[in-house]
Amino acid sequence: MILLHLGALHPAEKALTLVLAFGPFLVLAAVVWVRRRQDARAEQLEGPDGLEGGSQAER
Repeated sequence: MILLHLGALHPAEKALTLVLAFGPFLVLAAVVWVRRRQDARAEQLEGPDGLEGGSQAER
């Protein structure tokens, strides 16, 4: 049996297809971006030696 082409997609179907295809990647990129910002902020607060508030020489 030959498959029949049903015509062009409705604009809503096209949008849904794009969201389903690219949405998970966009969500993943957002999560990675937010976590990297949080890690960088935590690293700034800890200081270079990993102790909170700076190095031992400063205390």
